[in-house]
Amino acid sequence: MAIQKTKHVTAGGWRTLESGWNVKFWMTFFMPKGAQIKVRNGGGWPLGWDSQKQTLDGVNVKILKVEGSSIVYSRVQVYVQHEVDITYIYYPGPYDGLMIPSSGNLPVEH
Repeated sequence: MAIQKTKHVTAGGWRTLESGWNVKFWMTFFMPKGAQIKVRNGGGWPLGWDSQKQTLDGVNVKILKVEGSSIVYSRVQVYVQHEVDITYIYYPGPYDGLMIPSSGNLPVEH
């Protein structure tokens, strides 16, 4: 079951939206244009690593999946230039195999 969430994000660094140990979930984002999103895995610097880093363009839906690497602590993080509310869709459970283009982008009808 999809859950729409909105969180207030301050500028100036990577901010965690969702996290957990040994979890499986995926999230979709659309706005704000220019915001950067990523999955951060592991115990932090220097032992952690980033994956799936993307920039929101306000045209395509971006998808982040937390799956196999979630045996370690995983976080979905966002970086914004200005303080903003960000709305995303959270899908608990493993990725359901939704067919997406190889670019990872889903076009949005205006």
